[in-house]
Amino acid sequence: MSRRIVIGFTVMALAATAIPAEADQASLRFPSSAFPLGTGMAPVKKQRSVAPGIDLFSVTHGKSTQGWTVSVMMPNGHDAGGLATAQTQAAAVEAAGFTPGIVQVIQPAAADAPAVERYMVRIGLWTLKQRAKADAMVKDLKEYGIKAKADYLGDDGTETTGPWDMRVLMVDPKVFKGSFRTSVGKSVAARETVGSMSKLTHALAGVNGGFFNIHTAKTLQGDPMGVSVVGGRLLSEAVPGRTGLVITEGRKARITELKTAVTAISSDGTKTPIQGINRAAGPDELVLYTEEFGAKTLADGGIEVVVNAAQGKVVNVRQAGGVVARGNYVLHGTGLMALWLQEHALETWTMKVDNKVIDLRTQKAVPLAPDTYVMGGGVGLVRNGRVRITALADGQASLNMMLRRHPRTMVGITKSGGLIMATVDGRNPGVTVGASMVEAAQLMRWLGAKQAINFDGGGSSAMVIGNKAVNRPSDGAERTVGDGLFVTAP
Repeated sequence: MSRRIVIGFTVMALAATAIPAEADQASLRFPSSAFPLGTGMAPVKKQRSVAPGIDLFSVTHGKSTQGWTVSVMMPNGHDAGGLATAQTQAAAVEAAGFTPGIVQVIQPAAADAPAVERYMVRIGLWTLKQRAKADAMVKDLKEYGIKAKADYLGDDGTETTGPWDMRVLMVDPKVFKGSFRTSVGKSVAARETVGSMSKLTHALAGVNGGFFNIHTAKTLQGDPMGVSVVGGRLLSEAVPGRTGLVITEGRKARITELKTAVTAISSDGTKTPIQGINRAAGPDELVLYTEEFGAKTLADGGIEVVVNAAQGKVVNVRQAGGVVARGNYVLHGTGLMALWLQEHALETWTMKVDNKVIDLRTQKAVPLAPDTYVMGGGVGLVRNGRVRITALADGQASLNMMLRRHPRTMVGITKSGGLIMATVDGRNPGVTVGASMVEAAQLMRWLGAKQAINFDGGGSSAMVIGNKAVNRPSDGAERTVGDGLFVTAP
């Protein structure tokens, strides 16, 4: 094929569309207003009753009008960078005999992070059905030592006509008499599909939960990356200040920022903070393993103290790398904290663990009762009916997370206390484009959420009715995940 592409590329800014400030949905009814993304028209929706007070809506809107391009990778492995870097890459592409274009990319501002300007180097423009030509261009560039990838323009986060494919579950608290709960499945350490967790909890419906740690030992990759409380038991510590979903009294839901305070108290009166729960320990850390952990602790050279939970009595002191038997918990120390255990947790001594989950909006502790559930999310989307994206505080202030479209899982709470669970599928060119973080917030406001949160997305996004997925996971099937949110019958 010709080394020089004749289709020109106009330099343009990739930016999100503006969002109205106020949400106007005060009830749990499905909105009658136009779909907030794409063309200003009403979406096509199909309604299905799941149970009294629970309705599932399948929502489609828009059509595909975009195609493919090729993005040249920057030296750091990202597809966007500073202007000088982009100019250098474009010059290398041109020297190889191709015609590049430099595209300005604007990462939208969040409530806690400013807008960021980046630049991309792109080559060519092909229709949706011409993916093979974009792939061929990537191979041609590789021959010249230039790394690139084929990109569907609908994923960019710029103005688009769609299409979108959503599932929306609405739970009316005035009619539905059941409860809400979270689950980590059979154990904290292992990952499971949302359908498997739903079957385990006998749920009517559910969605995937927060992010989980894939950068740890394979046996521990179900570990939630944030706070987790299941039935009043704290199973994972919070990332301080990040947004989470709190359920009290089985059905009262709210979204807030959280932190945890976990303390080990020896019978000699000495106290020390516990840094982690049911995860791998870092240097000089004290980690608590509960009976829900479900795997052997890591043999990392640390010291472990086994405590009978009912009596608070130390029943064994051992080298790290053992099981956590039912009825026990284990304190695992490395480095300086291993020395602390050896001095203050001798066999037959007593040891107490004090757990607190603190709501940072009220500065009050969340009651850890049997009907309390807490799940860490990804990013706060809506607060008091206004878009308020806390991307920096929630660790997601990147171009990829803020502007690019991906499958998304969102949860919202209405003024009347109703629960909205929504997925928007993506990564399926011509079928559904997904949503940017800004668009996710816009969708939840449109649906009537006064408070809303973004959970894990991408291939993790899943909604189930019973134990069967009703959306289209982008991996082709349900991905195993760390936790999920479920609606259960009375």
